[in-house]
Amino acid sequence: MTLAQSSEHLSSSIPSDLDHRRTKKATPPPAPPMKVLLLGRESPRIVSHVRAVGLEIVESGFDVVLCYGGDGTLLGAERDHPGFPKVPIRKRKEDERDDDGRLRNLLESVRQGRVTVTYLPKLMASTRHHRLYALNDLIVRNGNVTSGVRYRVEIEGVEYFGEIVGDGLVAATPFGSSAYYKTITNSVIHVGIGLAFNNSNQPVNHLVLDEESTIRVRIARGPAILAADNNPLQIPLIEGDVVDMRRCSDEAEVWEIDNLLCMDSGRADEQRRLRWIYPRIRQRRDSGPRTRGEDRGEG
Repeated sequence: MTLAQSSEHLSSSIPSDLDHRRTKKATPPPAPPMKVLLLGRESPRIVSHVRAVGLEIVESGFDVVLCYGGDGTLLGAERDHPGFPKVPIRKRKEDERDDDGRLRNLLESVRQGRVTVTYLPKLMASTRHHRLYALNDLIVRNGNVTSGVRYRVEIEGVEYFGEIVGDGLVAATPFGSSAYYKTITNSVIHVGIGLAFNNSNQPVNHLVLDEESTIRVRIARGPAILAADNNPLQIPLIEGDVVDMRRCSDEAEVWEIDNLLCMDSGRADEQRRLRWIYPRIRQRRDSGPRTRGEDRGEG
């Protein structure tokens, strides 16, 4: 047998299925599970549900923040972890059973990255060397409950009303206008920035400003404080201090916000609140997980 014949014979003796196994591409490994940070005082109640759908609970290096609680949990999560998507999960009352099916469906949607994404505007306040951010509202109020604060307000550089004496003011987003702003004005806003004057000694009209408006507050007599949302950090203000407020360039990214607004017994007031914020929020249906900054004009 010649060398050529020997080579041909050896080649033909290799089983075809073995040859196929040697050349086919390896099956790609499964995608790693989505990593989530779980927040909320009673979040241990849903740990088993989160793990059951294949989400990995971590303390760092997470992709998404699960907020089990109410508005306060979401506000705190956005303050401490800005830039990450938040998934609000309304905590049930003590006398109500957790809707396991609804919760499981929500978590499964998060795992698949097929969620409705809502972008909520935020406000920023700066004074001296301090800066605060708010998803709900910014508050300037009297630091002494027995004495009003005297202050002046400028909107786009133009003074409004003159010197005002009262308990202070609230600047609110549409999302946050159903909180403190509503208790003062008995109303909510759909767009822009709401400016409410709290317990003034003279009737001062509350305002709804363009979302790009700049607001400057000058303290004529203190003491006063500057606060934002439920942030425990409060900035003391004295006579001569200036607080500048405006819309923040960043937005809060919230997945499946309906669960925060309507999951808890579907009360009529919660349903109305949902309609209040819907006219101007930007929404889209997601087709899969994204990297940070995507669809926000970054990178």
